[in-house]
Formats: sequence, C-alpha cells, structure tokens
Amino acid sequence: MQVSSLNEVKIYSLSAGRSLPEWLSDRKKRALQKKDVDIRRRIELIQDFEMPTVSTKIKVSRDGQYIMAVGTYKPRVRCFDTYQLSQKFERCLDSEVVTFEILSDDYSKIVFLQCGRFVEFHSQHGHYYKTRIPKFGRDFSYHYPSCDLYFVGASSEVYRLNLEQGRFLNSLQTEASESNVCDINPVHFLFAMGTAEGKVECWDPRTRNRVGLLDCALSSVTADTEIDGLPSISALTFDGALNMAVGTSTGQVLLYDLRSSNPLIVKDHHYGLPIKSIQFQRQLDLIISADSRIIKMWNKDTGKIFTSMEPEHGINDVCLYPNSGMLMTANEAPKMNIYYIPVLGPAPKWCSFLDNLTEELEENPESTVYDDYKFVTRKDLENLGLTHLIGSTLLRAYMHGFFMDIRLYHKAKMMANPFAYEEYRREKIRQKIEETRAQRVQLKKLPKVNKELALKLIEEEGEEQQMTRKRKQKNLPSLLKDDRFKVMFENPDFQVDEQSEEFRLLNPLVSKISEKRKRKLKILEELEAKGEEEEEEPEGKASDAESSESSDDEKGWVEEVRKQRKLLRQEEKLKRRERSKEDQQTLLKPQFFEIKEGEEFRSFKDSAKKQKLMKKTLEDRLKLEEKLGTLNVSDTTVGSKQATFKLKKSEQQRKQHEAEKLHRQERKTLRRSANHLKSKRGRGRLFH
Repeated sequence: MQVSSLNEVKIYSLSAGRSLPEWLSDRKKRALQKKDVDIRRRIELIQDFEMPTVSTKIKVSRDGQYIMAVGTYKPRVRCFDTYQLSQKFERCLDSEVVTFEILSDDYSKIVFLQCGRFVEFHSQHGHYYKTRIPKFGRDFSYHYPSCDLYFVGASSEVYRLNLEQGRFLNSLQTEASESNVCDINPVHFLFAMGTAEGKVECWDPRTRNRVGLLDCALSSVTADTEIDGLPSISALTFDGALNMAVGTSTGQVLLYDLRSSNPLIVKDHHYGLPIKSIQFQRQLDLIISADSRIIKMWNKDTGKIFTSMEPEHGINDVCLYPNSGMLMTANEAPKMNIYYIPVLGPAPKWCSFLDNLTEELEENPESTVYDDYKFVTRKDLENLGLTHLIGSTLLRAYMHGFFMDIRLYHKAKMMANPFAYEEYRREKIRQKIEETRAQRVQLKKLPKVNKELALKLIEEEGEEQQMTRKRKQKNLPSLLKDDRFKVMFENPDFQVDEQSEEFRLLNPLVSKISEKRKRKLKILEELEAKGEEEEEEPEGKASDAESSESSDDEKGWVEEVRKQRKLLRQEEKLKRRERSKEDQQTLLKPQFFEIKEGEEFRSFKDSAKKQKLMKKTLEDRLKLEEKLGTLNVSDTTVGSKQATFKLKKSEQQRKQHEAEKLHRQERKTLRRSANHLKSKRGRGRLFH
C-alpha cells in the first residue's frame, strides 16, 4: 500500500504492489509471501480485481454490493461481489463495449452499447436480447418514467428505444452533426446532450422539444487558455436540479447553473487532454474531474484545488463509491486502481477495517525509503574519494547526482575527515555560548561575516532615520534584524569576495568607500578590545573635505572602471606567463599506442584523415569513393540506384595477395616451359 500526500490530504493506493499469478499453487504463494516483503505488505481488497489487458468502464450498482467493469481483450464484463470480496461472474461479448448502464439495483438488468452499433441486454442468467441502432453510438441514458433509452452518436438524430413496448420511437432531430455524450437530470428528467460543435442541447422528454442551448466552446476560451481547434463536449453530468458540469476535449471543465447561460467557474486541467469523467462529491462540495493523465479534486464554489492524483497508466474512467472516500479507476493496464481518501468519507461497510488501518498508520508513521539513503553530487563523491563507485550497484543515478547508502556515506566521511565531529561539536558549543552572551547587555558589535556590508547598512539606516524624522514618516525595518537575512551575517559561505572580477567591475568606487569603513572598523575593534561602552567618532577629515571627496568620486568613476579593467588585464597576463613557465618546466613523457594486428603504422596523418572523413556526410563519402574507383553507382531499369563497391584491404593482406599473384605467375611460366620441352622431344623422336 502506497501513501501519498498533497495539500495535507493523504491518499492510500490499495492496488499498489505486484499481483500473484492465478496458476500459482497456495504453497508457492505462501513461500513468495515469506521471501518478498512487498508481496507480504500488499492489500488485495478484492481478489483478481483486474482485466486481461485494458479496462474501459467501471460502475457500482445502486445497492452498493456489486462492482461491474468492462474491458478487453477479449471483450468481456466482470462482476465483483463486495460482500464476498471476489469475482461473482465473467461474461465474454462479441464486440468491444463503448459504455454500459445498470438499470436495476443489482446486476439483474444491464444494457451494453457496443462499437458495432449493437445494443445488448443482459439479465441475471446472462444474455437476453440483442438489437442494432442505425448509426454508431457513443453514449446513452435511461429515462425511468417512460422506460426510454436515448442513444446519441455519429448522427444528428437521438434514437429512442422503448423497453416497455419493445420498439423504436420517433427520434429527436437536433442541429448538431454529431453528439458525444448525454445525461438525464435525476430530479426533473431534463435530457441534455453534448455535441461535437461544443454546444449543449437540452430537451424536454414530455413534449420532445428543445428547451435550451448552451455554447460551451465559446465560454471555455478565457484569457489564460490556449486551444488549437474548436472544443467539443467530452463529458456531461448533472448535480441536483440546477447544477450541470461540462467537460471539453481541450481539457476545461465548466460548471453551469441551468438558470444562466454563463458558466459559474471554468477550470482548466492545463494538459490539453479530453475530460473523461466528472463526479460530484456533495459532503465537501467538491468536483472530481479526470482526463487520461490526472484526477483533480477542486471546490465547486471557489475552484481551489483540494488534491490531485496522477496514476502510472492512462485513465479511462473514474467511479466514486457512494457515501464513502473510496475511488476506483479503469486504466490502460490490466490492474484497476483503488484509492482510499479518508478526508472524503469513511470506508465502505464491506471494508471497514481500512479506517482502523489508516488510523494506525497515522499514529505510527514509518520512515520513507529515502531516509536510508543520502543524495550526493559528483563533487561530493570527489571530496569523499568515491568516484570509482560510479556505475556500480552502490550508487543509483538520479537527476544531477546519485543515491548511496547512508551507512556507507558516514563511513566514507569519517575516513575522509576524521575530525569532522570534533569541529562540529566545537561549532555548536560556540553557538550556544554566543546565544547566552546575546542575553547580556552588550556593546554595539558588528557580525563576524560581511562586516563591511553590515557597517554600510548601519550608516544607511542612520541616514534614513534622520530623513524620516524630518519628514515625520515611519521607520522601515532593519535588514540586520530581519530573520530572513540572518544567515548572510553568520554563515561564512555568504562572505562577499571583493577580489572577484564581477565585484570590482560592478562596484568601481568600492575601494575608496571601503577605506573609510575600514578605518571605522579598526576604531570599533579597538573600542571593543578596551571594553568601552561609548563609541567615539574617528578623527579624520572635515565634512567639507568629505563632500569634496565624494564629488570627485562621482566625477571620476569612469576612470576608476578603466583602471580596474587594466588591472584585470595585467593580472590575466601574469597568470598566463606563470602557466607557460609551469608548462615549460613540466617534462613531457612519451606515450605509447598499441596497433591492432594486421595493420602497419604509417603516420598520424592517416588517423586525422579518417576522422575528417567520418565527419563528412554519407553523400560526400560516396562521391569520394566513386572518384577513387572503390565504388560504382549506376541506374537500373526500374528507376532505382545500384551500387557496387570493393572492400579495402589492409597492408598485410595486400602483400599476401601480391605474393600469391607472383607465385601463380611463376607456376604458369614453369608449366609453359615444361610443355615446350615435351613438344620438342616428341618432334625429335619423329625425325629419328
């Protein structure tokens, strides 16, 4: 069981963990549970709560005893009994199910709309009747007062099938080219359908007339939304007599009051994916909307996010168990997910033990997996001397670093710096002593880190206080007393480096201003050493001299920047000279390279040529080989290209080939000479 938390809302995933195969014996299952901790800790709420490949729709019967799901492959429906926590039955179908509806309180009356234009009726014993509708259907709703089924799909008509008379009635003619979804209000039985043009048409089943039209596509486009095409309606649900939620194919959810044509709230999922399902949670006034990637729960009055869930696999349908905090999803995976959120409501009666289990987990929180591991970067590994472990099982790569066992990290740190604990202990003692000293009456002391910056801030605060007194304004809070910037004057890592290039170029007058502050710093340190309580002003130049000096500084800031740049260039030249001297002093050791068997070393130019050749494109390499004669490209009669090439041989193979060729020529000459001698001897005998 996995536990996640978002906005302080705990979500328990009850279907997390591996599932055991059905064909395993009980003995092997027990053995696996003893060995594997994950299998032992998993919770199998309903046995075999899954589909062979994919689950598409999931619903709960009105009495809450049965959970029904459809999926593939092969197309089938499975019914699970919550009282027995196991599967009740399974029925295979002829074609895939688009959607289905449970007409009775239990599983005795079910209607399936299939992708092949078929409408299949099932009773308690199994298949009952099958018929077809004229066009491909996408959704249907059941009108209880008249026993009519309303089918919408790839047509402008809404087909009506009366189950009492057993025949089709006159269809409703709409203005839409196609319809995607439909729903009937449970209070006043208003029929609403969402079209492909992004509109919602409302019809009165009693008079069979259209009573309203909403343009949701226009209302879904706000200043923050970005859409590529015309939004169509992908989800539609009623809540009570007056509220209606509409989901679009571009990822927006619109909440309407039927008395107004403008939406109350427009909520964007920010994924651009069609909304698959919308559910209302009345206890907390929440709306649960889902696309194929995320499930969001948000307040229907304010639109504020309550919590969200992102399953591992794509979502096809979401079902909220009535009057509880349990949520079930049909996914693009065999396993159907079950989530329990205690904030939404209690656990159902058939699994009331979940409340006790979650309470125990909240009382005794377990340490997470990451508590046993330490995240380190490559620089940390270099400092610890553990770079040789990269690529081994002791380090697990993650983002810009690695996870390693905390015990190994502590051992390596102790070996790298054995006196680290003593230094840490001294630092802690020093901090505690300073905390006790802070309670006494102290002199005006400057912090140990960034003293010059602190002095500058004190001077500026004094000037601001004088200005505010004259103007009779409120004093602004001190930066030195602000807890947010406290670490900047305590941690030595935040020390300003005045010798850096950026500091010297961005602050051209720092050198002259810092001299004044350094004088004051020396005087303050002397006063602190003597233990004097009153601070005296340093003897120096008069105020007129200081004002003239500041004016000269303002005029000559350009010259100061130029001087700083010249100094930086001179420093760079000196560094280059030092590097060149070091390079001259270092002795270059000879490097040896191993040559493969069957190859001879000619020069380093060959390797450079090969590297240049490999950088070229395939077209350039083919042209070069065609010039050298190793490749011949010709057109065929069909219109395609034919390429013939010769394999390059190594130097050793070439010499061997030449030796074989010479040997063959010698043998030919010997044979010819032998034949010539035989012919001469034969002629001599004839003459004798």
